[in-house]
Amino acid sequence: MAEFDVDLFVIGGGSGGVRAARIAANYGAKVMVAEEYRMGGTCVIRGCVPKKLFVIGSHVHQEIEDAAGFGWSIGQVSFDWATLVANKDKEIARLEGAYTTNVEKSGARIVKTRAVLEDAHTLHLATGEKVTAKYILIATGGAPNHGPHVPGIEHVISSNEAFHLKELPKRIVIQGGGYIALEFAGIFAGFGSDVTVVYRGDNILRGFDEDVRKHVRAEMEKRGITIITGCTVAKIDKHGKDFTTHLSSGSSIASDQVMFAIGRHPNVRGLGLEAAGVAINPANGGIQVDGWSKTSVDNIYAVGDVTHRTNLTPVAIREGHAFADTVFGKRPVQVDHATIPTAVFSQPEVGTVGLTEAEARAQYSHVDIYKTDFRPIKATMSGRDTRVLMKLVVDGSSDRVLGCHIVGDCAAEVTQVVAIAVKMKATKADFDATIALHPTASEELVTMRTPTARHVRQAAE
Repeated sequence: MAEFDVDLFVIGGGSGGVRAARIAANYGAKVMVAEEYRMGGTCVIRGCVPKKLFVIGSHVHQEIEDAAGFGWSIGQVSFDWATLVANKDKEIARLEGAYTTNVEKSGARIVKTRAVLEDAHTLHLATGEKVTAKYILIATGGAPNHGPHVPGIEHVISSNEAFHLKELPKRIVIQGGGYIALEFAGIFAGFGSDVTVVYRGDNILRGFDEDVRKHVRAEMEKRGITIITGCTVAKIDKHGKDFTTHLSSGSSIASDQVMFAIGRHPNVRGLGLEAAGVAINPANGGIQVDGWSKTSVDNIYAVGDVTHRTNLTPVAIREGHAFADTVFGKRPVQVDHATIPTAVFSQPEVGTVGLTEAEARAQYSHVDIYKTDFRPIKATMSGRDTRVLMKLVVDGSSDRVLGCHIVGDCAAEVTQVVAIAVKMKATKADFDATIALHPTASEELVTMRTPTARHVRQAAE
């Protein structure tokens, strides 16, 4: 008899776990995947995919407004929230089915139940079944974090519930200043809601380049979104169907919904980690792993948001693939977590890769900045008051491009391609030698010739 029931047991049917399961099975491993909710994980079911569908839908009203400048006369239009939600649900169901099918085609077995570790090799399923595994991969992702308890927090929704609201709120208060908060602020505003964003910091998008933070805030405020910084929600009162949100500043806001998007925490509770000897990283609350995604237990690994390293779906996928290559393909692969491109599908959109200006100045003695902000060609006809920001951060000594930051339409699409050049350590001279593609906004990236700022740190005597 085999020493173990399976070669690999994966806890979590999200992007990282599914990729690992499929690749391991392709290498000939006997694989089982446990998912207690829906296959696809946060990204597919209640994250990136439905969010992007909502973002696309929320752009339509602006497109209709802009059409007039191009000669289009569009009559009365209407929007039905219930139709949007229903069609989104159909697409998510289709994707969930595709995830399930792809895993099963690889030869892996899916069990729709919760799995808890009993020891380093044994798992107890909620069905009562026990399974032993040579290797275990934890890929349980993360969940919304509402932060410290405040009176009335039971009335607050997260991004999870926002995808299933029965009706579009006329007024909504969103606490948070990161990806999710700003994306939903743009979504609701695009569909016609009165949106107020409340954030404790001095400006939104903490950790992003300062010019990006200022530009996005200014553009969002132009679109009618109220942004209140240096403040937090202190209490929420409910009056029938309405809410009153009391702020730490002493002011209050009336709304139909209150949403918190102040961060996410790794799903580590109730997994039996202590019983198996799996350590938690005290710095971030996620499962502690090394560069190979190995935990404190030799045969147990963890990938994706549950490690709280870089909480992005493509990173989880890359980590899951690298794990399978390393353990079952005998092809040791470590994931490089440096220079990862990312996007915020706010309105306007943000795309960024590499170092911010502040990060570059802290690490390099000579930093050159190339920056432009301009009115996009579409706005010259539509009349919309909006501007695009593009910024390159360059090592003035080696001429290497250290970072690229874009705010404007299609910022994410442009950044994905620029990320290849940044990852390859392209120089500013390489950018300059590239002939512009005209007329585009992104041609600015290869036509900026003169630094807008130059920072040279004097050597200590």
